[in-house]
Parts: sequence; structure tokens; C-alpha cells
Amino acid sequence: MSQATSTEHSTKGAYVHTGEEFNRDTNYIEDRILRGGDNPQEGRWPVEPGRYRLIAARACPWANRTIIVRRLLGLEDVISLGTPGPTHDARSWTFDLDEGGKDPVLGIERLQQAYFTRFPNYPRGITVPAIVDIPSGAVVTNDYAQITLDFSTEWTECHRDGAPDLYPEHLREEMAPVMKRIFTEVNNGVYRCGFAGSQDAYNQAYDRLWTALDWLEERLSTRRYLVGETITEADVRLFTTLVRFDPVYHGHFKCNRSKLTEMPALWGYARDLFQTPGFGDTVDFVQIKQHYYIVHEDVNPTQIVPQGPDLTNWLLPHGRESFGGSPFGNGTAPGPVRDDEQVAAGHNPLYPAN
Repeated sequence: MSQATSTEHSTKGAYVHTGEEFNRDTNYIEDRILRGGDNPQEGRWPVEPGRYRLIAARACPWANRTIIVRRLLGLEDVISLGTPGPTHDARSWTFDLDEGGKDPVLGIERLQQAYFTRFPNYPRGITVPAIVDIPSGAVVTNDYAQITLDFSTEWTECHRDGAPDLYPEHLREEMAPVMKRIFTEVNNGVYRCGFAGSQDAYNQAYDRLWTALDWLEERLSTRRYLVGETITEADVRLFTTLVRFDPVYHGHFKCNRSKLTEMPALWGYARDLFQTPGFGDTVDFVQIKQHYYIVHEDVNPTQIVPQGPDLTNWLLPHGRESFGGSPFGNGTAPGPVRDDEQVAAGHNPLYPAN
């Protein structure tokens, strides 16, 4: 029996609470890694190439954001990447894909160990993404929304030549309400549907989600990207939900008014990003489905993972170039994915089975 299905540490009852709507705990470790950071004891850690390890499961949309941004900015050589497997039990994510079941840099079997090194008996969820201080083995932060913004603004001296500006100052005022609505209504909205504890809570969550998706469909019917003429943090945040929509959220989370493939603007937009280096080449559809269908015992007690849908359509032409703009503006695309960070063959149409 896998760790994700052990009775002793089952996730049953962890996600759905009868009669209640789903409310995400958004209290994270708010420490930051800053240019000029000088006091870890007060939450200000220094930017230091090679010091930190990003722990980010490919299955998780919040973690997937950090993998995308790290790759787009070219931070692979200064912030290493550890990838837990797609399933976990009630304790924490595990490094079951690594040799010996241990992260090869941190030497731990469970991400929980890095949290407990910093905060013994840490009372909240052991979440990904998390950044770990390699010398001490202690977690630094799991504040996923801030992590990617800091990659863009605090690590600039380490960015690759041609890296995009994902958080341009002149667009931040416009980006803020767009990103807020995407988080509350879409990124978290699908979970609000899937983990609803009553019919009424589900109905309200469903209506909120589709109101937002209709707004996005209209917005993206006249522009290539969410804000401005190039990819930004806003696009990264929406993409990781869209890429999971048909394989998981449509059925597993009952977000089933329409498939993504039935929404022309959103579907074209999602394919455009998927085919942009740095986005689709980080996506592991097999791990995504395994995570949701196996771990969420409250929603799928049989833990059977569906074989569909066919995902080769992610490579179909999208025609979004007609709106103008370009993904990297005056910059350049990232180079090929490092050999040791490639998605497994057969887990993504960009990496067909051998």
C-alpha cells in the first residue's frame, strides 16, 4: 500500500467538511529572500546563489508557478529544484521519485522534516512550493504568491540574458486586480467547487467560477495576454489552473459547465502559453492526475485515476499571433530544459513516449 493510501495517515476528512464551504488557509511563512537581506531571524534572508533549494511538486498548481518562473528567468543554476512525487498522505509530500526515497541535496524523505527543522511541531499544512535553506536544512518560506514576485524583483542580478520582465512596474497597478480576481475566483475557485461540503456551497462556488471564466473568455477574445503585450506573472498564475482544467477540475472538482476546449479564447490562449518555452515543458499530466485522484480521498474514495482525456490537442495551432504582441517582447525564450529536469516521456505531448 502506498503512503498516500495508508489508513493511519489517510487524507480522508482533510479536504471536505460536511455542510461547509471550502476556505483556504492563507497563513504562510512570510520570510523573504531579499537583495540586501541581512537578518534571517527577522525574516530577511540574503539573495545568495546556490544557498537555497526550491521544493516544488509538478502536480501542484501553486508549485508549478514557481517552476515556470524559475525557468523563464533562468534561475536554474542559482536555485536548485527538488521535486516530490505526486502523492502524499496527511503528513507531507515525500521524495519517493528520488533514489532511496530521499532528496539528493537535503537528504530528507519528507518535506515535513525541513519545516520541523525550522519550526518544531509546525501546526499548519506542509505545503509546496517551499524554499529550503540548504546549509541548515530549514524551510525559509512557503508563501507561493510572494516567491515568484521575489524571483522577478529580488534576483535580477542572477537572471539570464534576455529574461522577460514578468512584473513590470508600469503594469503593476493594472495587474493587481486581475491577479486578485484570478486567485479568488479561478485558482481557488475550482477548489471551492471541488471541496464544497454542501450542495448550496457548491452551487455558489460554481456560479462564481463560471462568472470569472466568462469574464476571462471575453477579455482574451481581444488580446493575446492578460495584461500588456508580453507574458507576465498574471499569465503564469492563470495558466497553471487552465492546464489542469480538463484533466482534473472539469470532472474531479465538478467544474463541468464547459470544457476548456469548448471556450475558444481561453483554449487558444492556454495552447499559446503551453507551446511557449517555459510553460508547457514544465507540465506533467500524469503526475497531475495521480495527485488529485489519489490524494483527495474525500472526493474520489476509489482512488482510480482516469485514463483520459486525450491531450495531444495541446499542440494544435492556436492562431493567437493575430492579436499582436510576443511572449518575450525584446527578450528571448529560455533554452532547452536541463536533462535532469525534463518531464518524463509520455507524461506530456511535448515529450512523447519512446
